[in-house]
Amino acid sequence: MELIIPLIIMVGALWFMSRSQKKQQQQRQTQLNQMSVGDDIVTIGGLHGVLSEINTEKGTVTLDCEGIFLEFDRAAVKTIKPNTSLPTSNVDDAETTDEEHNDTPEA
Repeated sequence: MELIIPLIIMVGALWFMSRSQKKQQQQRQTQLNQMSVGDDIVTIGGLHGVLSEINTEKGTVTLDCEGIFLEFDRAAVKTIKPNTSLPTSNVDDAETTDEEHNDTPEA
């Protein structure tokens, strides 16, 4: 009788831990399934890049790391930051138009 109570406590603890782990796995799988081209990605090795291609047949993703394209397994993705591209500011547009209209060569 004295062994039954600790046994029940251990079984309950294992059940709660496995349930928690299963929930985390589901969240990770959902996150990987919701990836889309243009998302900022961080791999498990710490490489930062922009998702440029998803190959579901091979289970790989291609990252654009400042012009260098690298292919990784989907499992290598650690963090996904959704694409939050902001519209370009008018200041940048004004600078480019001023440069375009300034055709006089400087001596």
